Amino acid sequence: MEKITDKISALPDGANYFSLEFFPPKTAMGFANLQTRLERMSQALRPLFVTVTWGAGGSTATKSLELAEICQRQLGLTTCLHLTCTNMNRSLIDDALEQAKVLGIRNILALRGDAPRSEEYRDEDTPPEQDSNKEFTWAIDLVRYIRREYGDYFCIGVAVYAEGHSDQSHPEHQEPQFDLPYLVEKTKAGADFLMTQLFYDVEAYEKFEKMLREHESGVFKSIPIIPGLMPIQSYKILLRTTKLSHAKLPADMLARLETVKSDDELVKQVGVKIMDEMVEHIKARPDAGRRGFHFYTLNLEKAVSHILEDTHLIPPTTTQDDDDIIVETTPAINLIPPPNGLTPRERRRSSAVNSGTRNRVIISQPSATKSSNYSFEATDEEAGVPRGPINTRANTLAISEGEGSLGREATWDDFPNGRWGDARSPAFGEIDGYGPTLHVSNPQALKLWGYPTHKHDISTLFRRHIEGDLEAIPWSEQGLSPETSTISKQLLALNAKGWWTVASQPAVNGVRSTDPVFGWGPKNGYVFQKPFVEFFIPSAQFFALKPKLDAHDQITYFAGNARGDFEASQEDGVNPVTWGTFAGKEIVTPTIIEAVSFRSWVEEAFSIWREWQRVYPPRSESSRLLGELRGDVWCVNVIWGDFVNGEGLWAFLDK
Repeated sequence: MEKITDKISALPDGANYFSLEFFPPKTAMGFANLQTRLERMSQALRPLFVTVTWGAGGSTATKSLELAEICQRQLGLTTCLHLTCTNMNRSLIDDALEQAKVLGIRNILALRGDAPRSEEYRDEDTPPEQDSNKEFTWAIDLVRYIRREYGDYFCIGVAVYAEGHSDQSHPEHQEPQFDLPYLVEKTKAGADFLMTQLFYDVEAYEKFEKMLREHESGVFKSIPIIPGLMPIQSYKILLRTTKLSHAKLPADMLARLETVKSDDELVKQVGVKIMDEMVEHIKARPDAGRRGFHFYTLNLEKAVSHILEDTHLIPPTTTQDDDDIIVETTPAINLIPPPNGLTPRERRRSSAVNSGTRNRVIISQPSATKSSNYSFEATDEEAGVPRGPINTRANTLAISEGEGSLGREATWDDFPNGRWGDARSPAFGEIDGYGPTLHVSNPQALKLWGYPTHKHDISTLFRRHIEGDLEAIPWSEQGLSPETSTISKQLLALNAKGWWTVASQPAVNGVRSTDPVFGWGPKNGYVFQKPFVEFFIPSAQFFALKPKLDAHDQITYFAGNARGDFEASQEDGVNPVTWGTFAGKEIVTPTIIEAVSFRSWVEEAFSIWREWQRVYPPRSESSRLLGELRGDVWCVNVIWGDFVNGEGLWAFLDK
């Protein structure tokens, strides 16, 4: 039950520390695997604290609290719960704070969330007094509320932006000096520490930190300022996250990554070196207190382990730590001994550590000749007693390299692929972990998509996006990739029928991995793809199409709607739709479509319909149209098995 600021103050002068962020996975399998990963990382890396994200509008409230409980109670990690305060029922805020207190969590990262939109977000049966937007408009309102209701019980952190907060409706205001008066007030209201949004420009961070430390108000003179760093997991994810966060990518950094962008393994290696350099650069700066670093892990393990190892941020193992390793229980679990039980130092392994029929004496090395008592002896290796501490730097690095059973667990999902990856992965799904959102402000949404009042208006938006005339649609904040552009005519034909496409890929049969359009992975391989397409279709047309889908032997499909109805040709089918063969490697299958991942995506896809509807006044024509469409259409994913004759998919759907 420790406060973050107390733990920082207890560190010796000149010490460095780090913290890790996790988000609640989308699937039950991902949640279970994250728990195992957290146990391993808590033992091998030993962060000073961890943070657990909170989805916009409370969209992940239940899962966030569940994950926070695992971190705080089961793993004994000092835990900080993120909490947003806008666009949700007021009772969610009160419940979250009360549950955090019950769980022994004493740290809150107070955030605003999306811009308040009361009328759109308040359900008809929710009384106005339960509308959080009536009391909470900015993060400072949440800070004041927590201080008023809980005094000093919680240690409160607030977000800061080294490059300035980006208001997408007024991008010219992205300037740290513009934010400064609000940050002063937020800190005076009761903030105990500051944590930055992700950044890659260390010079911008230096200027920001210097500006705060030297500010005439004096409120930032000694407050912990923790830089937030996101390890580079892949080139595409880097471009996406920097675009959404408006973080600048220095030209030299981008150039280093551009040269290896098609090979995820090389991108990760270069990314680790870049992050190492950033950490060492910041470590070398003088600071008013202990120097900390916060890592946005994306629920992945390898890259952050490498960075912590390279930069010597992992706390040194003490003799006490070594003693505690030789214990029956996992070191990070059951830290509080039972009443009248033995202390950890006393609960060492007895000689009965293996499955032999009698107790044995554990010896470090067998003698050259058998002793008379050899049947009562066992080496430490036979008995399963570790020769050295688990939490060594060498062991941490071995895990992050994928060596041994722990290493395989750490790296099996090393290259995330968003919603198309393995649904068992803790990183599966929307990679930022903050739940379904439009990723644009209301003014920008209106500028992009106008005021649709008819189905034709929706079709026009999808058509313009395919043609490259519209930067984004609600389900995709980026334009078409060069690969998808090769099938733009086929996509336009489907959209002309009122089947609005949101995802697709063409057939690829043994193209070199260095191909500028279709290639990926190491340069010594070949890549393959089954064609597929995903689209929204009116319910009447879906039920007319369904018998044809069922009858074709090359088709696998999944379909769902906003009510939770689900149809599939093979509900238990697993479809690798992208794979590659490379010298000296197993076949790599980064893109998989199956029922669990599709169901998760459908839930998000229809949530985005609702978010788009909320851009408009509740009883407007645009709101009515989007609500009706959301209630009627099905989301359908059609996979064509014949990647040699991939054109068959488009011919079939064009009938």
